[in-house]
Amino acid sequence: MSTKRSEQREKIMTILYQVEMYKKNKYEYSLEDVIKENTDIRSDFINNIVNGVIEKEQSLNEIANKYLKNWTIERLDNLGATILRMAIYEIKYMDTPPIVVINEAVELAKKYSDENVRKMINAVLEKIVNE
Repeated sequence: MSTKRSEQREKIMTILYQVEMYKKNKYEYSLEDVIKENTDIRSDFINNIVNGVIEKEQSLNEIANKYLKNWTIERLDNLGATILRMAIYEIKYMDTPPIVVINEAVELAKKYSDENVRKMINAVLEKIVNE
């Protein structure tokens, strides 16, 4: 069964958000189980981004904070921060055209965050791409 990349990104966001909540609440979890709970498809795309974002979370936060004006990624709502991290990861470490990554991140932010967060995500990603 084939799913669109945008649907896979939404699954990635859900997985990463769930992992973040487990970490904040000090719950034990298995990443493999969290992935299985949230998607029944086997996807290298999903696995690569989920594992990459978790592995490089600190450096992704540093990149985001470099471009957030008078703000930090820690101050964004959890879903907004998750969307931003996964988009930065995809821009930096995957072959997806940056315009696609920005558009997908903005669409997720429109659906799951408020307008201010959406604007911040868009601005940060555009600055990263244009640098």
